[in-house]
Amino acid sequence: MASKILIVDDAAFMRMMIKDILTKNGFEVVGEAQDGNQAIEKYKELNPDLITMDITMPEMDGITALKEIKGMDPNVKIIMCSAMGQQAMVIDAIQAGAKDFIVKPFQADRVLEAIKKALG
Repeated sequence: MASKILIVDDAAFMRMMIKDILTKNGFEVVGEAQDGNQAIEKYKELNPDLITMDITMPEMDGITALKEIKGMDPNVKIIMCSAMGQQAMVIDAIQAGAKDFIVKPFQADRVLEAIKKALG
């Protein structure tokens, strides 16, 4: 059975790019969210195997959403995505429990490598 993935990014274009990479490689994208609040709601509703989460979003950022979801499910697998190669944010995300970190613009093979590694 294909792993179910939730894509969280405020940019529709980015969600589409990630979705395209994942679906072409046999993953099932069960939902999309455009901010941290939606991510939490969709997580509760869809119970995905993995979440790709943008860091910089309106309403609620990705690190706050990561912490909230981790609080509900300590075993959740989340991979953070960001255009900013800011070390501090990467460290924050990993310390908050992210499994990996992908920098935009994505290389398809890097996205797949991170997801396969996180899913074990």
